[in-house]
Amino acid sequence: MVTIGVFDGVHLGHQELIRRAVELAHERSVPSVVLSFDPHPSEVVRPGSHPAQLTTLRRKAELMEELGIDVFCVLPFTVELSKVPADVFVHEMLVERLHVQALVVGENFSFGHKAAGNVALLTQLGQRFGFSVEGAKLVTVPGSDGGGASGELTFSSTYIRSCIDAGEVGVAAAALGRPHRLEGIVVRGDRRGHELGFPTANLSTPRFAAVPADGVYACRFTLLGDRTGRGPLAAAVSVGTNPTFSGRERRVEAFVLDVDEDFYGQRVAVDFLERLRDMERFDSSAALVEEMHRDVARTRDVVTRSD
Repeated sequence: MVTIGVFDGVHLGHQELIRRAVELAHERSVPSVVLSFDPHPSEVVRPGSHPAQLTTLRRKAELMEELGIDVFCVLPFTVELSKVPADVFVHEMLVERLHVQALVVGENFSFGHKAAGNVALLTQLGQRFGFSVEGAKLVTVPGSDGGGASGELTFSSTYIRSCIDAGEVGVAAAALGRPHRLEGIVVRGDRRGHELGFPTANLSTPRFAAVPADGVYACRFTLLGDRTGRGPLAAAVSVGTNPTFSGRERRVEAFVLDVDEDFYGQRVAVDFLERLRDMERFDSSAALVEEMHRDVARTRDVVTRSD
């Protein structure tokens, strides 16, 4: 049983599709397989157009496992692969290599050279090669077009990226089914937070990571690979250039509450729960510190309510 897609974000729409694949695999007593691609096909077809990445490959694999997928297969997406005709891709990859018995994809799924393949073609090829095809309906919720008109909103990675880019992390979480996560390595900063009494962990994030709009956020902070069992920690996270000190470099800085620890060199994850405020320029360090105390109090309240 195979399903195919980039699945960036593994959002609620993806989850419905994957659950259906797992269900069909159980019915047929065959393994459930997700076939995905890396890098994002758009970057190969149109260099420089790589969309902001909602999930790392490592995180995507974790989420697939949680949903019950048996095999997560990542196919390197190359220029050569982009030129493979749809029918050849099905025969060589799905039939000869994966021995597909059943295939489930979204009803708007396209594939092959110039995206010429669709569910109708898959169905024809399935009849030829002996596998069934199911085109799953897209997951929609009541929404609006942004101008006040009501209608149906389709969950998509593009929609979620736009929410994150606008700092609407709560809306993004509703579509993802969980908070948006940034992963990275903690690197040395300029230690200005330490001097102010708020030492921060500065994240070096992956190149294409979907970083929320500038502002201050209430988050959960997790040490990845931590074996102490202490779980996520509350953190007030600043995204931006630190205008009070005329900063130029855009940074993601996490002040972890109630912990006196240097996280330098460790791989961490930050889950964005709620946007607290815009990034602001303060007239003095004292005014900034006063506002940071309010950020911490609000972060504590948000994390407590979300537990």
